[in-house]
Amino acid sequence: MYDLKPYLQKIDEVIAAGPYKDSWDSIGAFRLPAWFAGAKFGIFMHWGLYSVPANSNEWYSRNMYIKGMPAFEHHVKTYGTQDKFGYKDFIPLFKAEKFDPVEWIRLFKAAGAKYICPVAEHHDGFQMYKSEISHYNAYEMGPKRDIIGELKAEAEKQGLTFCTSSHRAEHWWFMGHGREFESDVKDPMERGDFYWPAMPEPDNEDLFSEPYPTQEYLEDWLVRTCEIVDKYRPAFLYFDWWIQHEAFKPYLKKLVAYYYNRGEEWGKPVAVCYKHDALPFGAGIVEIERGAFADIKAFPWQTDTAVARNSWCYTDTLDYKSSCEIIETLIDVVSKNGNLLLNIGPKADGTIPEGDRKILEDLGSWMSVNSEAIYNSKVWRKCKEGPTEDTEGQFGDQKEKTFTSEDFRFTAGNGAVYAFALRYPEDGRVCIRSFKKSADQNRPEFHGIIRQVSILGFDERIDFKVTTEGLEFKTATVSSDFPVVIKIETE
Repeated sequence: MYDLKPYLQKIDEVIAAGPYKDSWDSIGAFRLPAWFAGAKFGIFMHWGLYSVPANSNEWYSRNMYIKGMPAFEHHVKTYGTQDKFGYKDFIPLFKAEKFDPVEWIRLFKAAGAKYICPVAEHHDGFQMYKSEISHYNAYEMGPKRDIIGELKAEAEKQGLTFCTSSHRAEHWWFMGHGREFESDVKDPMERGDFYWPAMPEPDNEDLFSEPYPTQEYLEDWLVRTCEIVDKYRPAFLYFDWWIQHEAFKPYLKKLVAYYYNRGEEWGKPVAVCYKHDALPFGAGIVEIERGAFADIKAFPWQTDTAVARNSWCYTDTLDYKSSCEIIETLIDVVSKNGNLLLNIGPKADGTIPEGDRKILEDLGSWMSVNSEAIYNSKVWRKCKEGPTEDTEGQFGDQKEKTFTSEDFRFTAGNGAVYAFALRYPEDGRVCIRSFKKSADQNRPEFHGIIRQVSILGFDERIDFKVTTEGLEFKTATVSSDFPVVIKIETE
């Protein structure tokens, strides 16, 4: 069993010697890394043992041990009973024989991504990197490759920023249902074992109920996470939920202080991405899962969403979003001062599914024309106009929005305002009301001088006028299945 004490001592020493202490007062001195606000678009990756059964979703390891769940029934029918074939038996089947980090990063870069964030460890407890903490990792088992290390090396070689995530916190209870019947999740069990600790899952109505994580588990979580920090030096470290549990707070403070101090040592500003107010505001990057804010925020933030509605990992029943919807999401988020972290789910053999690839290629085609309105853009005085209402909060992506030809989003930069026509009008008649004249000269929508209007990707000359209705013009050749960007050059 790995001895945690030397690493825990090192963590305390780094905190004692660095500018960040393990208190929220100290961590509150955090400043957002400059690269993040300009990058706007990154790629998330859920890839692991759950990609082998490719059934239900990335919670297969939990659900296959819950009687009555579709994953349970699928597992018994396909692989046999859980005492004969458990989740651990997917490890030798996870070979990643076609995994090519060079090809992956080329695809992500061509799609317009500026950073990547592969999952280093999901709730199932299988580490996708070379670890000293547990033997259940991709370097020693399964692919027998340091997946995270290879992706980091290739991303940085091709000019993308490397980030990663840990979803380890929920492992406290994630395999616990396997103890409720005859399965391979059994005692005796000790730290370092794959299924450990497999505690009872908290009640659905109170995910913070007993049993609280033990000191041993929390110290193991802290050391595992600091190992990722030290081995891979991510530009940001993303956390899934449950770290907001009060039992994690002392260890979370240590982790953030340690990580931020390491960043200072490396001369590389770093950040923690967090959900559910797990950190005090201003101590990291605010994250919203599968959702967004309804309006502009003064602070940069991020949403993570997936190419499919029903899973973060590859399955054979993915409900894909359209490429247009993904592009609209990117535009909407960026107009409100956010970044989009778009998840894809590779197959177990390391290939990118065709549905994921198609979306990435469509994104790349659109970004090759319109990226000047995205990268390093600033928010304008308003982010939107139009009749389609926005909802604020998580999981707002379960149904596609239907935009109209009156719906626009805005960014600013390069001496221009960029108006994104989410549905370009079929008759070519455009009216952007946010630039309209007013009878009261002290209260116009826009005071500046408009020098030129153009459509990115189209050569048509635009003759425009500003009226009491708005900025008006008509085009004859502009048509697209995707949002169209109108560049309004101002003085």
